[in-house]
Amino acid sequence: MNKVSFFRSIHVKFVIIYVLLILVAMQIIGVYFVRQLEETLRTNFQNSLKERVNLLAYNVVEEMEKKRTPEDPTLEEEIRKILRDFESADIFEVRVIEGETRKIVGTSDPNQVVVGQRDTNLRITQSINLGEDLSSILIGNGGHRIWVLSTPIKSGNTVIGAIYLEAKIENVFTQMKTINRIFATGTGIALAITAILGILLAQTITRPIVDMRKQALAMAKGNFSRKVKVYGQDEIGTLAVTFNNLTKKLQEAQAMTEGERRKLSSVLSYMTDGVIATDRKGRVILINDPAAEMLNVSRETVLSQPIVSLLGLTDTNTFEDLLEEKESLILDYSTKKEPYILRANFSVIQKETGFVNGLIAVLHDITDQEKIDAERREFVANVSHELRTPLTTMRSYLEALADGAWKDEDIAPNFLEVTRTETERMIRLVNDLLQLSKLDSTDYRLNKEWVNFVDFYHRIIDRFEMAKEQNVSFKRELPKHAIFVEIDEDKMTQVLYNIISNALKYSPEGGEVTFSIKEEEEKVIVSVSDQGVGIPKENIGKIFDRFYRVDKARTRKLGGTGLGLAIAKEMVNVHGGMIWAVSEEGKGTEISFSLPYEQTEEDEWS
Repeated sequence: MNKVSFFRSIHVKFVIIYVLLILVAMQIIGVYFVRQLEETLRTNFQNSLKERVNLLAYNVVEEMEKKRTPEDPTLEEEIRKILRDFESADIFEVRVIEGETRKIVGTSDPNQVVVGQRDTNLRITQSINLGEDLSSILIGNGGHRIWVLSTPIKSGNTVIGAIYLEAKIENVFTQMKTINRIFATGTGIALAITAILGILLAQTITRPIVDMRKQALAMAKGNFSRKVKVYGQDEIGTLAVTFNNLTKKLQEAQAMTEGERRKLSSVLSYMTDGVIATDRKGRVILINDPAAEMLNVSRETVLSQPIVSLLGLTDTNTFEDLLEEKESLILDYSTKKEPYILRANFSVIQKETGFVNGLIAVLHDITDQEKIDAERREFVANVSHELRTPLTTMRSYLEALADGAWKDEDIAPNFLEVTRTETERMIRLVNDLLQLSKLDSTDYRLNKEWVNFVDFYHRIIDRFEMAKEQNVSFKRELPKHAIFVEIDEDKMTQVLYNIISNALKYSPEGGEVTFSIKEEEEKVIVSVSDQGVGIPKENIGKIFDRFYRVDKARTRKLGGTGLGLAIAKEMVNVHGGMIWAVSEEGKGTEISFSLPYEQTEEDEWS
């Protein structure tokens, strides 16, 4: 934690608050005081002059109403004497104006040139007409303010003239400036004293707080041995005592938490399942090594990353969806080269009040389990596929018998014999399928016997030709002479059934399936070719793998399972032969297999 700067410290804030409070208080008092004082001085000044003007008006009325003889002084002379007594330092000029003619009958100005002239001042005219005092403050020459007053001279209720006064009110404002300067100086002195007192007072409050801040920094670093000094028994002293008690409690809680953390760390480290924990916003806060290894990520890079992004669920789920998820989620990270599947179980971390603190995700690697389940499903489907061919043959013969063939003494026994044979072969076929896993064992035994493979091949083809339902022609390129090979007839029947079934499935309407046998040195090659859709070059090497299918959608539609050629391969291998495929997309496929063959044995049988 960085050190608090001087201007951000609570010490300075206390002083600033004290100073601002005093400043605001002084300003409020000053504004009110100055405004009231200015109003009082100005009112007193104006009232004093008005009283003198009123006295002047009384004397002027007597002179204006006095009846004069030729021997008496003129009105202008009498007014001049009265105004001479009215002069003072605060007055610029006083004029007396006669009401009807607006003629100036007297002035305090030593220059008496205006006497006898008509006065055109609008304020004097308004005052005479309205019979009221009119006054205002104007800016005179030199920028000094003057107070102008026009007072009507009344005789009874009749206005007979007016007195016009110009007074020096600037002195009042000069006094106010002096008072303001004195007040500002006092305010500055008060602020300085307040600042000093504020610093001393703030120290008594901030010193314990600074100690507690240092203690908090020490606690943040794991040091719980330091104690806060208690300076008194006031609220801050009580806070210091409470802080020390809190430090002790935190030390005990940290020790307990550290022990639990070590236990949890040990449990997570030795778990085989992956564990991921998030905060309430769905960001990863914990991930153990198995989880990081399962997801192929680094623990440091995924911390604070959203869990939906980490698990690759951004497009399908939100964090709120995971909080409500009751079932497991299957995470499929499989590639074309190898499968990889995880199962994720989610558990919400929440308080008793229901507030969600986060989420726990437990990951299990179920790739092997999924493989086993898939193989089991494929195996069941394959059994159905392999049983369907003999059942179809039996149905054909039985339908023929039901249609009346049982009356034909030549055909009926043959049909019944074929049906019985197919039934027995189907039973043997089921047993062989159940023993498919034994084909890989070294002690697997075959019931071999010498068989004329040409006749054997013809019988297999005849069965398919009679049972086929599509418009496909058969072409036989088989030798005329006998070829005796030592084979397990049931197993080899299954091999040919699987290969021919595939050829028929992928043959188009009107297509042709070709059957051939070629003799080579020490082996005989048996081939079945069709004119179907063909197999992509990159997939030819995989078609004999167990449960592999080139086109899953098309294979399911045609009833295939992907196990037939795998069984054929195993059967041919245990016979000591090999099996392979040659294909071109759009032109067809040829499946061939070889069997051990000795020419001498064939000659002897011939």
